[in-house]
Amino acid sequence: QVQLVESGGGSVQAGGSLRLSCAASGNIGCMGWFRQAPGKEREGVAAIYASSGATYVPDSVKGRFAVSRDNAKNTIYLEINSLNPEDTAMYYCAGSSRLTYCGTMTTERYTYWGQGTQVTVSS
Repeated sequence: QVQLVESGGGSVQAGGSLRLSCAASGNIGCMGWFRQAPGKEREGVAAIYASSGATYVPDSVKGRFAVSRDNAKNTIYLEINSLNPEDTAMYYCAGSSRLTYCGTMTTERYTYWGQGTQVTVSS
């Protein structure tokens, strides 16, 4: 069982940036970031292939969100720029060892989950 531990969340003002980290206890083919705001469904915001480093970022956050990895540390990162209050959510790191396309960002296909880290953006 792979364990995922997120860090880096916090409270920031609109327009600011944050970098979230997720350390994995083992290698997983696909790793990604999801977020869930109060009253909303969990949505995928970025994914990365552990082997190639290729990334997937949905159009909804493309240009502001970027995902990267450090395989030596089994760690992925989520860089969020130009934060706005609508980005306020719990951000979760997730992983899948079975997906061939990491962009299939559903809560059913990603089976490893971290505990989440809160991001709060004030206007």
